[in-house]
Amino acid sequence: MSTQTIEPATLASVAESCNRVIDEVQRVYVGPRTVPEQLLVTLLARGHVLLEGVPGVAKTTLCKAFAATLGCDFRRIQFTPDLLPADITGTYVLSPREGTFQLREGPIFANVVLGDEINRAPAKTQSALLEAMQEFQATIEGDTRPLPSPFIVLATQNPVEQAGTYPLPEAQIDRFLIRLVIGYPSAADEKGILRRFSEGSPGARKILIPEQILAMQQLVERVHVEDSILDFVVRLATFTREHARLFLGASPRASLALVRAARARALVLGRGYVIPDDVKRLAVPVLAHRLVLTPEAEMEGTQHERIVTQALEEVPHRKER
Repeated sequence: MSTQTIEPATLASVAESCNRVIDEVQRVYVGPRTVPEQLLVTLLARGHVLLEGVPGVAKTTLCKAFAATLGCDFRRIQFTPDLLPADITGTYVLSPREGTFQLREGPIFANVVLGDEINRAPAKTQSALLEAMQEFQATIEGDTRPLPSPFIVLATQNPVEQAGTYPLPEAQIDRFLIRLVIGYPSAADEKGILRRFSEGSPGARKILIPEQILAMQQLVERVHVEDSILDFVVRLATFTREHARLFLGASPRASLALVRAARARALVLGRGYVIPDDVKRLAVPVLAHRLVLTPEAEMEGTQHERIVTQALEEVPHRKER
C-alpha cells in the first residue's frame, strides 16, 4: 500500500501530543493506559467506541475526560425506552416571530457524542445513530445535514442487566470500530481512585483543538502498510470465517477496520509504518464484537475474545513459504 512518507519531526510532534492527551485523561481516569490510548486510536481512525462494563466503573467519567482534552463540542444523550429519534437528531419547530420553521438541532450535532446506556432505547431510536456513525450526516424530515468534524460516538452499555434493554442489532454493532470492556479496577487502582476523589474531583484540561485532530486524521492515511501486514489481516479474517464455533466470521469491513486502527495506533506511537504488533494489540477490540457464535457455542458460553486470541496464536504474521 503506497503512501507518502511522513516527516520524522511531524511523527515526533504527533506522538508527543498523543502522550499528553493520554496522560491528561489518566489524571482523571484511573485504569490501564491502553484504554485512553485506544480511544485516541479510534478518534484518529474516524471510528466509534462501544464501552461495556457494569455500573460504577467510570465509563462516563472516562468519556468526559477524553472529550475535555480534545477541545471539542461535547454532548451527552441518556438513552431511555421512551427516547425518540427526533430527540437525537433534532426537529423543525415553528418560530412565532418569523412565522417559519427552524431547525432545532439535537445532541448528535457535536464533535463528541456520549450515548449513555445505548441498549436501553428501542431499535427505531438506535437506528437514528446508524446514518450519523456511517455517513457523518443526519437526515431530518428529508433534509440532510453534515455533522461537525471531527465526529465520534462513545456509547456505553451494561452487559449484565438485560431487563428493559434492547440488544444492539448486528448492523449497528458493526459500526463501532472498537469495543472496550471496562472491568473492576485493581486494588491499587481503586485505592488511587479513593485518594484522588477524596481530595476533590479533578477535571481534564484541553490539550488539542479540532484543527489538530483533523490534521492527525489525514496523517493516518499516509501511514505505510506492507503487503505482508495486509496478508496477515486477511488470514486472521479467514480463520474466523472457517471457525466451527462461529456462525458469522469477520467481514471485509472488519478487515478494513483493523487495518485503519493499526495505522492510527502506529501514528499515536510515533511511527510512519504499521508493524504486526499493531494488528495483534487491536485484533481483539476490533474483531471480537463483530463475530456471531453458533447457537451451540453460545449455549456453552464460548467467548468471542477467545476465538480471536486463538486466531492470533495459530495464524503466523508472516506467510510460510
